[in-house]
Amino acid sequence: MQNLKEVLIKEVNRRRTFAIISHPDAGKTTLTEKLLLYGGAIRLAGSVKARKANKYAVSDWMEIEKQRGISVTSSVLQFEYNNYCINILDTPGHQDFSEDTYRTLMAADSAVMLIDGAKGVEAQTIKLFHVCKMRGIPIFTFINKMDRASKDPFELMEEIERVLGIRSYPMNWPIGTEGDFKGVYNRKYSRIELFRGGNHGISEVQTIAGDVNDPTFAQLLGEDYHKRLCDEIELLDMAGDQFDREQVLRGELTPIFFGSAMTNFGVKPFLEEFLELAPPPGARMSSVGEVDPADERFTGFVFKIQANMNPAHRDRIAFLRICSGKFARGMEVFHVRQGKKVKLSYPQQFMAQEREIIEEAYPGDIIGVFDPGIFNIGDTLSEADKQLKFEGIPLFPAEHFARISAADSMKRKQFIKGITQLSEEGAIQVFKQIDIGIEELVIGAVGILQFEVLEYRLKNEYGVSIKIQHLPYKHARWIISDGKMDPRNLNLTSSTMIVVDEENRYVLLFENEWSIKWAEERNNGLKLADIAMKDL
Repeated sequence: MQNLKEVLIKEVNRRRTFAIISHPDAGKTTLTEKLLLYGGAIRLAGSVKARKANKYAVSDWMEIEKQRGISVTSSVLQFEYNNYCINILDTPGHQDFSEDTYRTLMAADSAVMLIDGAKGVEAQTIKLFHVCKMRGIPIFTFINKMDRASKDPFELMEEIERVLGIRSYPMNWPIGTEGDFKGVYNRKYSRIELFRGGNHGISEVQTIAGDVNDPTFAQLLGEDYHKRLCDEIELLDMAGDQFDREQVLRGELTPIFFGSAMTNFGVKPFLEEFLELAPPPGARMSSVGEVDPADERFTGFVFKIQANMNPAHRDRIAFLRICSGKFARGMEVFHVRQGKKVKLSYPQQFMAQEREIIEEAYPGDIIGVFDPGIFNIGDTLSEADKQLKFEGIPLFPAEHFARISAADSMKRKQFIKGITQLSEEGAIQVFKQIDIGIEELVIGAVGILQFEVLEYRLKNEYGVSIKIQHLPYKHARWIISDGKMDPRNLNLTSSTMIVVDEENRYVLLFENEWSIKWAEERNNGLKLADIAMKDL
């Protein structure tokens, strides 16, 4: 019989925990569903385009997501494929919900960067890429929508290197980029793979594979396509980067795959190659050094809190990334920040809104635990070491601000409860203006649509209508000081606002970059930070 150490090593090695990052409308929800289709987790893929038929994507669960056809919260999806246990952190694709994505990336071991073949590298992709780069995690690129007219593949490779500063290596090469996508040339196996069937993306596709020099393929493709493919392969082999898995794992080289999530063309080859190349859960840095995932003592951290996933029960779930050891239902662990033991009684795993109670889980897995109001984002849970804390989760600056107050002063209590819970989820950032009462709060959000979601959720989940007064600020900067600097004595522009955040740190809100420069140039010793760490 295997001992726990052997079980842990085996379970860790077969796990892949990754997030998919993209700009809105690049096809992220569609790709997620197609991976689930190939993993046998769903029988038919319900396209996001079919919203009118109430055929909502399986990874979108909140009512407002179904109405809008966008993802605004992070789902966690687990399934098995070829003896791999796969955890997909399905993150918000909408640009207004990037902060939840930032935090979710802290729980991932690698990322799949999804790029629209016609549009190339877009603004939101750049932001999320930099978070991955900051963590040094491997990035795999899937260039999507090849079933439509796309940019030249060489141009896309050059754009990825120029805009993102990462070298790329095409694992396959598209055949047909003018909306006539037929298949790919697989560079690893030196063969052509033509795709057929798939019933418009609802079911798996058939693949016809063979040697590039086989005259059958010259006939199938036509002389022009075949000759152009041979010329491009020769050019790639002569001028392109060499493949180096170590550089991939260090985040210095991104493997590129061409395909179409909508039609399923190239999805299965991508999935199989990705699972082989992507890293299993690795060691995590903590206050007591690196924590090995095969360490028998359980550890994990909370990276997301979601209230009211089931409106009928008003429940609150803390999403926990397991970092080491084996999780067992009902186990007692140290809640490091609070310095006390807690029992993890109702552990759940998710398929969007569907969830099931689980008995055990391993490093790399994401589980939901019932939160009676004791967990914060970034909390460390540890089976043995009361001092162990994982690195803090970055708090990214809000870019939109508004004064928020309850429309009915009699509902002040529900208003504060809702604001508190939504801020603990990380959906919003809450500030208080110094020397001013608390009847009105200043709320910060990464995207403007978050105010709409805030209003919707306060109304539907807490029964509170709110008044919103949008403010002109675009930049938040935390004051880094030794505690002696009083922000009231700073030389600032008249429009700059001084606030404190939920951890009583001073924050300056600026309308523009010029005001930030003014503050830095006219206040000797003032240091400002655009990213703060969530205190643990």
